[in-house]
Amino acid sequence: MEINCTEKDLLILNKVATAAEVLGVETYLIGGFVRDKILGRSTKDADIVCAGDGIELARTAAKLFDPAPHMNYFKNFGTAHIKVNLSGNEVFDLEFVGARKESYNFNSRKPAVEPGTLEDDQKRRDFTINALAISLNKTDHGKLIDPFDGLKDLENKIIRTPLDPLQTFSDDPLRMMRAIRFATQLGFTIEERTLQAIKDDAHRINIISQERITDELNKIVASSKPSVGFDLLYKTGLLQIIFPQMVELVGAEYKEGHGHKDNFYHTLQVLDNLSQASDDLWLRWSAVLHDIAKPATKKFEDGHGWTFHGHEVVGGRMVPKIFGKLKLPQNEKMRFVRKMVEMHLRPISLTKENITDSAIRRLLFDAGEDFESLMMLCEADITSKNKQKVKRYLENFQFVRQRCKEVEENDHVRNWQPPIDGEKIMELFGLPPSKPVGILKNALKDAILDGDIPNSYAAAYDFLLSKAGEMGLKPINS
Repeated sequence: MEINCTEKDLLILNKVATAAEVLGVETYLIGGFVRDKILGRSTKDADIVCAGDGIELARTAAKLFDPAPHMNYFKNFGTAHIKVNLSGNEVFDLEFVGARKESYNFNSRKPAVEPGTLEDDQKRRDFTINALAISLNKTDHGKLIDPFDGLKDLENKIIRTPLDPLQTFSDDPLRMMRAIRFATQLGFTIEERTLQAIKDDAHRINIISQERITDELNKIVASSKPSVGFDLLYKTGLLQIIFPQMVELVGAEYKEGHGHKDNFYHTLQVLDNLSQASDDLWLRWSAVLHDIAKPATKKFEDGHGWTFHGHEVVGGRMVPKIFGKLKLPQNEKMRFVRKMVEMHLRPISLTKENITDSAIRRLLFDAGEDFESLMMLCEADITSKNKQKVKRYLENFQFVRQRCKEVEENDHVRNWQPPIDGEKIMELFGLPPSKPVGILKNALKDAILDGDIPNSYAAAYDFLLSKAGEMGLKPINS
């Protein structure tokens, strides 16, 4: 079997083959590297399985590189890992394991392990396309070992388990998420029995740690067409368990001749649209969550129809809780997503021709360095099937971009800070950190953004003296 290895790949694999020959152990390249090379996809990691001690094979192979890479090993699991430094700061990851059999306890995904053959090891793999192995042995070097027709499934773009799918998924329920993730990433179809087994075994996902679930979810979000994965998660029942808030978006309700769009499938379209414009994982999460509060804010108003007033504000408040539940980072990434959710309706309100410079300044100030991300999200949010409507909305956003550019060139508002900050205000009026300091600081910011005073120290100083006087405050040097 011919696979598309680079010279660097061959150099590394030949050293592994040499180490295997030195130790006299049967050794094979297996899994994702084989799959991706057959598909013509680039990869910078490989799994090596041997009929013996994987840690000893890794140690022997590491010595053949110059300089010898550091080895990490996990004795309890019989695995070892080395990172080979290539030219141009490239790194190639090699993971070694001894061939093994696995048996599972029903309430845990941690298997009991015992030594086994290559055949045993291939049986424990999740999918036929990941059970492909290539010999690194001198007697049959390069031979493809494919006991489950994985090559045929690659050609037919099928995701299928090597053994009974109910057993495969019951043993390790994370494989259900992986099936959907691979289908999404590769553009493959999940074979009918395998898909039915995911539906039947969906409840088993509850024994998997949230971190592992979210890792797979992030890979779906990061794929070229994430809607495929979310649609499969919903139709198999997994999404109802791992992300119920998103399922609440499903469906359209009609009353007195008024209906609203299905916000679940609208969200998936926004996510796909955005994925064509940006690889930023957290901006994509903003798309996932931009309408998350619509079910909580949905109301029917007589004579008007369905409304979702304030869904951006309520949605922003939901972001930290959702990030916490999904074990996503509680840091600036979460704050960025919350900001995008809270602001995603702002630019559309600025598409009127008579919009004031002060409104533009406020958008630029509040968006700051995330202005471009916000505009990409807003443009992705146009999902109408009416091409003329889409064209008109995009032209409106282009108008907003142009107005923002003009105001920014004049006022330099993005990432702007008032000429007198909170510390200076405390110094001027002899105040400790307190509510009056915040009032003065916000009043100064509003006065400049509204264009009431110039953006200069002198004007800011005079404004603060006047405002402080209204509050009964005097400068300490007066």
